[in-house]
Amino acid sequence: MPERIQSVERAAAILRLLASGSRRLGVVELAQAMKLPKGTVHGILRTLQHVGFVEQDRSGGKYRLGATLLHLGNSYLDLNELRTRALNWSDSLATRSGESVRIGSLHEGKVLVVHHVFRPDDSLQVLEVGALLPPHASALGKVLLAFALEGDAILDDLELPPVTPHTHTTRRALLQDLKRVRTRNWSADVEELVPGEAGIAAPIHDDRGVVVGAIGISGAIERVCAQDRTPRPDLVATVRDAARSVSRNLGARSW
Repeated sequence: MPERIQSVERAAAILRLLASGSRRLGVVELAQAMKLPKGTVHGILRTLQHVGFVEQDRSGGKYRLGATLLHLGNSYLDLNELRTRALNWSDSLATRSGESVRIGSLHEGKVLVVHHVFRPDDSLQVLEVGALLPPHASALGKVLLAFALEGDAILDDLELPPVTPHTHTTRRALLQDLKRVRTRNWSADVEELVPGEAGIAAPIHDDRGVVVGAIGISGAIERVCAQDRTPRPDLVATVRDAARSVSRNLGARSW
């Protein structure tokens, strides 16, 4: 049986450490966790940084996972497969909620709509498959930002233009919103993307537990929200049920 390559194992261990906990660690912290000399860890980090697997803070301090890993992770699950596995559940969600349904995935700092189900009525609607949405202003995008492995790296380069008067345009406000998303496992936008409309979204997990997409509904604020402008609990539950069903179809554990 071939011998394992120690340097590769150590590099993999560093990536696992950066993917857990605070996701930002310095050389000293990594060296202590791995019980290795600082010089050894620093050399591995420099190599990982060269190939784009890790990035260093602009201040030259701690390290985090690099954007290259995001692209590698996305290639693990073909977006067509995500769409195919979600077809039945997205149709059911549109029927149950009475609203349009979109499934999205992060693509170059935007939300790529990979599937769209029309609202089940006779109104005139436009197919949005292939559209790119601003992640900071959409329920789908906030779910994807909150759970992305490279969320911090994406946020550092993310512009926050005002799409509507209700859009988060400061990093602090957006980070507070993303913290809430992680806590409750769903997100909402209330007139942040389109005036008069609201959206609800939840994450889709694969068999590794990684968030590979988001599914959500959008519609008139008076239908999606209660009088206090908060999303209706029944619609939140319906969206989360759909997300869990798609996730189970991708091999995720039950929760």
